[in-house]
Amino acid sequence: MTTAKPDYDALYHRFFSDPAVVAQLLREFAAGPWLDGLDLDGMERLNTKLHADTGERREADLVWRIPRQGGGDAYVMLLLEFQSKPDPWMALRMLVYAGLLWQQLVREQRLLPDGKLPPILPVVLYNGDSRWRAPVDLRDLIGLPDASPLWQWQPGMRYYLIDEGSFALTDLEVRDGLPALLFRLENSPDPSQLLGLANAIVAWFVGHPGFQAARAVFVEMLGAAMAPMGSGMRVPEELLEVRNMLTTRMETWLEQSKQQWLLEGEQRGEQRGEQRGEQRGRKDAEAAFLLRLLERRFGPLPDWARDRVLTADTVAMAEWGFRVLDAATLEEVLA
Repeated sequence: MTTAKPDYDALYHRFFSDPAVVAQLLREFAAGPWLDGLDLDGMERLNTKLHADTGERREADLVWRIPRQGGGDAYVMLLLEFQSKPDPWMALRMLVYAGLLWQQLVREQRLLPDGKLPPILPVVLYNGDSRWRAPVDLRDLIGLPDASPLWQWQPGMRYYLIDEGSFALTDLEVRDGLPALLFRLENSPDPSQLLGLANAIVAWFVGHPGFQAARAVFVEMLGAAMAPMGSGMRVPEELLEVRNMLTTRMETWLEQSKQQWLLEGEQRGEQRGEQRGEQRGRKDAEAAFLLRLLERRFGPLPDWARDRVLTADTVAMAEWGFRVLDAATLEEVLA
């Protein structure tokens, strides 16, 4: 596929349509006592068709049903915000969505054993450029003095905010989940950071089989992130191929970024030595990366496997890298 600006709305919907990914998001970025007693591993997506009594239709982005220990369910409303600026009325929107969801649950008789409404956890995931400053509590949108007796008649609503851009890179690097890798990719505009991040992404998928939909999302987003390194690229559809292409593109991009005012003769002489050093450096980097992948998948490596990798050429190492994703044994990879 040719690189293009990704459709974030569609990509995020695909990404967070996997219950395991949503569970990682909640555990890593919305942790708190409100998750106690919720079976996040048993969640399932709810098909929401939210219609007000007036006939107006409103549709929450993603709604998940989560079993509660002791019986009954809770629901997570996950709204994906891709606007460049925060929505100051988000708390009001959440109140409307919650009301419409409860109406649907009543119609479908999805109530608690005692006949009451199930609880809702509203979460907003925001990836805009500016930081979120909008109120997260509906109370802050209502014009009443604190001591007013009218407060007892006002509806209440709070939502949990996850602002991608508010997390430091060092914070994201210590989190072992796909949402953290996605946030790192979203917040890494410098092409020089992409290769290390691509290595981390490939290593994660090697250590966690499955997650096919999430893997495809990362392929598209990495491909789009490579665009500044050259126009008209055709990005492969396999994650490891994207990573290998990124290695090549990174070398080209760094070469193009060198100082251009050197004398042509000097530049040719220097490049001969640099090319030999770059080729050797690339081979060493490929070998080190492949060894990490093999250890992540199969544990400590025997000496014969290490020797085979360290003495192989880059073509063989690339082929073995593809096999790591699906092979059942170390011998199968290095056959």
